[in-house]
Amino acid sequence: MRTVAVTRYVAPLREGGSLPAIVEAGDLGTYVLKFRGAGQGRKALIAEIVAGEIARRLGFAVPEIVLADLDPELARSEPDPEIQDLIRNSAGLNLALDYLPGSLGFDPLASPPDSEHASRILWFDALVVNVDRSLHNTNLLQWHGRLWLIDHGASLYFHHDWFGRGRVPDRPYVAVRDHVLLPFASELPTADAELVPRLTPDVLRGVLELVPDEWLANEPGFESAEEVRAAYVGYLTDRLADPRPWVQAMEDARG
Repeated sequence: MRTVAVTRYVAPLREGGSLPAIVEAGDLGTYVLKFRGAGQGRKALIAEIVAGEIARRLGFAVPEIVLADLDPELARSEPDPEIQDLIRNSAGLNLALDYLPGSLGFDPLASPPDSEHASRILWFDALVVNVDRSLHNTNLLQWHGRLWLIDHGASLYFHHDWFGRGRVPDRPYVAVRDHVLLPFASELPTADAELVPRLTPDVLRGVLELVPDEWLANEPGFESAEEVRAAYVGYLTDRLADPRPWVQAMEDARG
């Protein structure tokens, strides 16, 4: 995964709860920056990498994810005290996604998706337990004739409670009834059969290798970053194991 140096804070994206921002970087690219010092912290950034890169390996369109080095001196040029504090509290390594200029928010009424694509996206969201793909906040963009998946920081909620009730790999996907694509997802069994073989333990380990050690360090109950990586791979591998009752539960939710 590439690392870029943030050179200019351009504008806040205030529709995001964690106050992400449009920034420019030393590679002349423009990105949407997700701050490590925001309220959701480093685990939201871990979820962005893990869920986003799983989605990419399943063939979905996902903006390039990069690591973004943030100099706290950039806070000096910002008049907003809240933004100043956010930049200072996020000094060092953060996460950014390639900015898609001119993209439009997905409207299922204006551009209904085909059932195959809708089923595959719903299946993916259920795998990573993404609770943030509703009609009111689709986190889907239309750009250059494709549907792009964004904002996966609310996925993998189990990692907020490694040793509690959240760590149940076959738990049903409770957000399914509010999912924007549920009415279109009539081919879930086909999606399940197609996508499961693509996510081998080796593929999952490769995704987790993209997460910086410093974001995995000092996790309570674990002795090393590698142990935490193995726990993520173990959870996802268990969730993918037969018979996957969470897939049947989504079929039942469709009625």
